[in-house]
Amino acid sequence: TITEKATDPDTTTTTAPARSAQKASTMPQIKPALLALCVALSALQHSAVADKVTSKFQVQIPQTLRRDEGYDHREALFGLPPYGASIEAKVYYAGSTLCNPNADYTRGGYPERPIGAGGEMEPMTSPYILMVDRGDCTFVKKARNAQKTGATALLIADDSCLCSAGSSCIPDDLEDTCEPKEPIMADDGSGSDITIPSFLLFKQEADPIKKTLTANAMVRAKMSWSLPQTGDTVNYELWTTPTDTSSRPLQRNFRKIAKALGEHASFSPHNYVYDGAAAGCVGYDGENQCSNLCTNNGRYCLSDPDDNLQTGLSGADVVKESLRRACIWQEYGKDGVGVEWWTYIDEFLFRCDDSHFTSEECVKDAMEHSGVEKYKIDSCMKDAGGLDTDDVNHIFESELSAKESTGVVILPSLYVNKSPLRGRLSVPEVFEAICAAFANGSQPAVCKSCQKCPEVEQCIDDGKCPESIRGETTNAVSTPVFIATVAGLTVCFGCIGLIQWQRSQRQMRAQVRGIMAEYMPVDENKLAETIGFEEDGVDDDRGLD
Repeated sequence: TITEKATDPDTTTTTAPARSAQKASTMPQIKPALLALCVALSALQHSAVADKVTSKFQVQIPQTLRRDEGYDHREALFGLPPYGASIEAKVYYAGSTLCNPNADYTRGGYPERPIGAGGEMEPMTSPYILMVDRGDCTFVKKARNAQKTGATALLIADDSCLCSAGSSCIPDDLEDTCEPKEPIMADDGSGSDITIPSFLLFKQEADPIKKTLTANAMVRAKMSWSLPQTGDTVNYELWTTPTDTSSRPLQRNFRKIAKALGEHASFSPHNYVYDGAAAGCVGYDGENQCSNLCTNNGRYCLSDPDDNLQTGLSGADVVKESLRRACIWQEYGKDGVGVEWWTYIDEFLFRCDDSHFTSEECVKDAMEHSGVEKYKIDSCMKDAGGLDTDDVNHIFESELSAKESTGVVILPSLYVNKSPLRGRLSVPEVFEAICAAFANGSQPAVCKSCQKCPEVEQCIDDGKCPESIRGETTNAVSTPVFIATVAGLTVCFGCIGLIQWQRSQRQMRAQVRGIMAEYMPVDENKLAETIGFEEDGVDDDRGLD
């Protein structure tokens, strides 16, 4: 989600009347610089940086379209990229923006297929990568509709030239203006159900592929994902804020995995704040121009989480909790695992993430349940520079420097070995990406046992994947169950066969006795069974005369 402010309804609850009154009383102090901050934050939200691309797109067939360095593209911030793996498939071009959820796109597009008995073109055959045009709807909607068609992955062909492309990009209409910034394939807030990966191909990259496909020629392509491998230790870092809702499931449930990875992986949490001085919140007279969005007299700021400057949480409240979490990590995260930090986040979200967000008693309670000593954290917050005075806070200064060097503008963001992780930040996907970043032969035991397991947490508890062997799907049948099933079926059919054989024997004896009685003279004092057939149920010890 591209967001630097929360959308969680739990954080919009109005807090104590005293704090609300204080918040309202600061409104007259807000100066024009507040508008400048809002404009700056909006610009940051819609800007893009040239992050490291951790994927590659290459055309395999035809060879005339192959490029040694691959095709320039951008990755979606939703979906589930298979890090450490690749997708190879034929490409279809839908010839559409793919925005109608009710349309059957599988029976159109290019290359054209034969017409079936019903008068429609035969459907696209799986597996395939679907290329669609940009425009008319969000990237997430296009991915969702592509996923419905059965596509393995999605390619979105840009329809506008970037100004930076220069003469290498030819617009469809010579009067079209170029785009000054790269588009960001962001989640529109509904992309949690998207499982296929998606790429955006710039116009000059996509046009030759579209031309080949519309000429009814086959195109086969490969999409691959990798992360830098740095040996037997992987570094991963998370950028977020205390009111960011997208990363909460990860923060609440990754503790067990972080502990299992142990010394093999080093974690670094980062708290995103804005540089208030750069945004104009520190006036010429040295006064805070942005009211309750900032601390330290306008130096460190966050946007209002509930979009209400008069009531509810303020940006300064969130900045304070950010500093507290940074101090907890500084005190308890020296081992690169920080079990106490993970526990505190979980306890805080459970106990305080509502009207008690700013309650010192609630914070104290969360710390006690996390094994965190409050006096150490209070001392750290004070020693860092505090929040109430016009002093530099060295923890936030360090975070601002890290943010600048990393180029983070999208929250939440997770980096593995300094490379951004794309797609949904769920526990299994993050764990798989971390395991994929180990050099060959250096993976820890937990990765070897649980990397491909759909139930990672249960796998860590049990020491093995509960769904039979690693890499099998969740509906696979284990070997013992298979053997027992085959044995049971063998016994069952054996019993049925024995019963049927006994029945046929009785029927045969009855038929033979009938034939013998009809065609052979038999003494009325003798029984038919004396000829060699015993009557059912009669033990005969008599011989022939």
